[in-house]
Amino acid sequence: MKVCVYAISKNESKFVKRWYNSMKEADEVYVLDTGSTDNTVELLKNLGAKVIQKNIIPWRFDTARNESLNLVPTDTDICVCTDLDEVFESGWRKELEKNWLANTTKGRYNYNWSLDKDNRPIVNFYIEKIHSRNDYKWTHPVHEVLENIHNNENTITIDSITLNHYPDSKKSRSSYLPLLEISVEEDPEDDRNMHYLGREYMYYNQYEKAITTLKKHLCLQKAIWKDERAASMRFIGRCYAKLGNRKEAHLWYDKAIKEAPYLRDGYIENAMLYYEEKKYEEIEKYCLEALKITTHEKTYINEIFSWNETPYDLLSIATYYLGKYNYSLFFINLALEKAPNDERLKNNKKLIEKKIQEI
Repeated sequence: MKVCVYAISKNESKFVKRWYNSMKEADEVYVLDTGSTDNTVELLKNLGAKVIQKNIIPWRFDTARNESLNLVPTDTDICVCTDLDEVFESGWRKELEKNWLANTTKGRYNYNWSLDKDNRPIVNFYIEKIHSRNDYKWTHPVHEVLENIHNNENTITIDSITLNHYPDSKKSRSSYLPLLEISVEEDPEDDRNMHYLGREYMYYNQYEKAITTLKKHLCLQKAIWKDERAASMRFIGRCYAKLGNRKEAHLWYDKAIKEAPYLRDGYIENAMLYYEEKKYEEIEKYCLEALKITTHEKTYINEIFSWNETPYDLLSIATYYLGKYNYSLFFINLALEKAPNDERLKNNKKLIEKKIQEI
């Protein structure tokens, strides 16, 4: 099979070598550079990538992706779209060829969106950016997705392929909000980007706009994915909490739990708000319910705080103030297993042990 990687770039010089070394299992590597002012283009060319420069005006991610895809020869069997802040774990080409069938059009594989300092996944889910050459185009100005143009989609899951994400925290994402507004204007029935727009308003502290937009998402006919619906409900709750309406916030967190009771996030976020209110019995109740969920769904929806030390930390504090000191020690030890270098947790453990000794 002929396998080609394609990407877009702009001022990515610090990532070029690492990225290219993980992509060179492909037969060819193509990059559309959209206006680098550093030496990104020179570095890519020296390593062997085929690079074309073109400014995309007005800027849209789908336009840029489609222009970069156009660089890939039409006789290519498999196209692999990545960004320069991403790295494949070695052996991906072999796994791709081993699993790809004659009628396959798209591949789903592991994406570690966030990793800790020891390179252990914090947020992991599936993405689908490997595809046949002539069956797809990119759509939506931001949070772009592949759209099958021949009604012949056949997606396979390849768990043995993993792509790791090492983002540049200093890189601006300021274009996302206006592009999301354009996306929703172009397709007001698209549930995915309505959800993203509401979330973006929340990130920008535009809480009233966020609530209105997220409620619109929940009313859309296409908005049937329970994980995303529950996330919209949680974000509505988060916005109400920021606006000082805690009663309404708890109501929406409970709605999120009811919508997707198999996800920890609604329980933990509700418990976090109860922590601010010092309602320790409620914290205990919601965290214990959350810990009954042991399956970590592979979607981008999951919050980091639902699966790190946070549930155990909250339980340790709640049980301490409820006078259940041995339970408090039990939970602080579990929290420390997740975050062994957290000084606050260490100090909490000392206070708990001192309290037990005094009894």
